Amino acid sequence: MGKVIRKQIDVDLSSEQAFNAFISELALWWPKAYTWSKDKLVEISIHPIPGGHCTEKGPNDFRCDWGTVSAVKHGEYITVMWQISPFRVPEPDPDKASEVTIGFRTITDGQTRIELRHDHFENHGEGYEKYSDAMDGEQGWDYLLACFAKHARSGSGITAEVKS
Repeated sequence: MGKVIRKQIDVDLSSEQAFNAFISELALWWPKAYTWSKDKLVEISIHPIPGGHCTEKGPNDFRCDWGTVSAVKHGEYITVMWQISPFRVPEPDPDKASEVTIGFRTITDGQTRIELRHDHFENHGEGYEKYSDAMDGEQGWDYLLACFAKHARSGSGITAEVKS
């Protein structure tokens, strides 16, 4: 078994609000620099049902599925098969995907701990060790969760429910 990345961050939202903002407002907080489309990004979304996709859409009908939702319990967690290879290439084979679970746990009324777990990097094959180190570093999940926390603090766009 390979390395398991665990990260957490607290936000001043209910678990339902945090879950909904994380999923429905992905385009508002996920950095465009972390997409293939960069500044030409048209849409980035997660369809939060088992078998749903995490999808990026760019110019000229560009589309790339980053992952596939394998489990979800609204307001509590979502698990995605992470289908981006260590060489930053989409990986259509789910057997070669790692797994990301994001949990939303109520700490107090109006405050939620977001707990991220990213594991099974070994499924990616060659280069997985460097990949897991990068995702565990300052420019990996730490940065991405900080982007979400900043969005949560801003309060802009925080929705009441997930859009399907």
